[in-house]
Formats: sequence, C-alpha cells, structure tokens
Amino acid sequence: MKGVKKQYLPEKQCPVCGRNFSWRKKWEKVWEDVKYCSEKCSRSRRKHAGN
Repeated sequence: MKGVKKQYLPEKQCPVCGRNFSWRKKWEKVWEDVKYCSEKCSRSRRKHAGN
C-alpha cells in the first residue's frame, strides 16, 4: 500500500458503530481479520450483539 493516497485505501464498516474505517499500516498483515474500527468497539461488541 506504499504510495497510495488515503482516498484510495480499502475501507470496511464497523458492525458496532456503523462507521467506515480505512486500512492502516499496522493492520497490513491482518486486514482480513480486522472487524472493528477501534478498541472501544471491540470491547463493546457483546453489548450490541444481543440487540
């Protein structure tokens, strides 16, 4: 992804808050496994899964 403009980076939608979030360098090797936009959403996933 080196040299790619931010507007062209892949995006996903967070299942907890519904926001779109973009690819980050720290997720380079695990992008397929990333599901949540933040640690907060990751921790609160159980609260929203029951609704």
